[in-house]
Amino acid sequence: MANQKPQAMNEGKQIKFGTSGWRGILAEDFTFDRVRIVAQSIAEYLNQNGSEPARVIVGYDTRFLGKGFADAVASVLAGNGIQIIGSTDPVPTPVVSFEIVNRKLSGGVTVTASHNPPEWNGLKFSPAWGGPALPETTRQIEARANALLADPKTIPSIDRAEAAAEGLWQEERIGDAYREKVSHLLNQSAFAEGKLRVAVDPFWGTSLGYLDRMLLEMGATIDLIHNERNPNFGGIRPDPEGESLSDLIVKTREGNYDLGLATDCDADRFGILDRGGIPIVPNYIIALLVDYLVTDRKWSGKIARSVATSHLVDAVARHHRLEVIETPVGFKYIGELIAKNEILLGGEESGGISIRGHLPEKDGILTCLLVAEMVAKRKRSIRTMLDDLFQRVGAFFPMRRDLHLSEKGRERVTALLKNPPTKIGGKKILSTSTIDGTKFFLEGGGWTLIRPSGTEPVVRIYVETSEEKESELLAGACQALIE
Repeated sequence: MANQKPQAMNEGKQIKFGTSGWRGILAEDFTFDRVRIVAQSIAEYLNQNGSEPARVIVGYDTRFLGKGFADAVASVLAGNGIQIIGSTDPVPTPVVSFEIVNRKLSGGVTVTASHNPPEWNGLKFSPAWGGPALPETTRQIEARANALLADPKTIPSIDRAEAAAEGLWQEERIGDAYREKVSHLLNQSAFAEGKLRVAVDPFWGTSLGYLDRMLLEMGATIDLIHNERNPNFGGIRPDPEGESLSDLIVKTREGNYDLGLATDCDADRFGILDRGGIPIVPNYIIALLVDYLVTDRKWSGKIARSVATSHLVDAVARHHRLEVIETPVGFKYIGELIAKNEILLGGEESGGISIRGHLPEKDGILTCLLVAEMVAKRKRSIRTMLDDLFQRVGAFFPMRRDLHLSEKGRERVTALLKNPPTKIGGKKILSTSTIDGTKFFLEGGGWTLIRPSGTEPVVRIYVETSEEKESELLAGACQALIE
């Protein structure tokens, strides 16, 4: 057995877990030495809190050095006596989650920075229940990692060949069981009736071979873009929203496709384009899928949404006499409800959805497939369905602005939230909620949420009113208040 010698490793900058794991900039925060420290902390957590011997799946996305970092994690885990299942290829985060649950593993580690720019990478730990680790878990791992960072110790490590000889490391090409599971969650006859034409953008990421393949198996005609290997992601964020969707918008519009479907790098987030290449925000997709599953599939049950997600979801739930559960931001809170079979669907405005009978992890692949099924079944555009929904439950116009602030700017936000004004945008504040960030409920029915991001150095402003212009004005007022 080999050992990783202790070294001085950026002791000044601590390792910090956000809403979805630890992320950092390559060669600055995210280095092989620091990855091994976090892997050792995960190993100690597993060996202290789980049954022995622990079994863990290790996956990675298509980012630069992904496989190398994954092997570094696996070497440390194996050095701590943990059995490793390593993926031979880049793999979606929801597939890692599926394998944890399906094989009854002790957990999983995915090397991914999700939708962050190409210069970032990260580690995401998922415990035995398959969802993102809850704060009490990440706090323990984070504390141990920073203790090792401040006072380096020898980290046990074993290479792949030696670990394999000892029965601690096996490499597999995974994915077939996940695809089979997802196919059973879909209405295949709806696809056959709809005969969809779809433009698909995996953003050079891990949904390639999953979303495109399953659409073909369901009978759709597809065209792919950004399907080659490119760790630089064409110089853009591998994030299916905003300007990053430009190429897919052009493709969908010029090719006269029924839909444009996209996922981020690790395939847990989704992006949807309607006919004509018109983007449909995740807030609306969540509400439409709730309505579709209840109306067309005859499902029933509670709905979960994050505090930052549109109240259109609440209006649809009321229309169908369903209860809504509000959670903090971070899919781990929704995933916990999925794992307990307490909800029929959970979603968050940043592009995360899962459903009953599936994973306690957001799944961009399944969401894209469900939207395709809905369009095929109803034979209507998404915009037509949304207009119909507004007629039934009222109109909602959610917006989000991301402010990249200095440390002093973030301090100003903290001070503002501790001593908020009595009005925002001329609207009186009626009440507040501090479940995550500070949410202000305003006279006239609108609301705004100001919240520092847990994954990026930004402060997010969320607003929603019943008029698009009014939402724009409210977002501007919030931004002026902060800046």
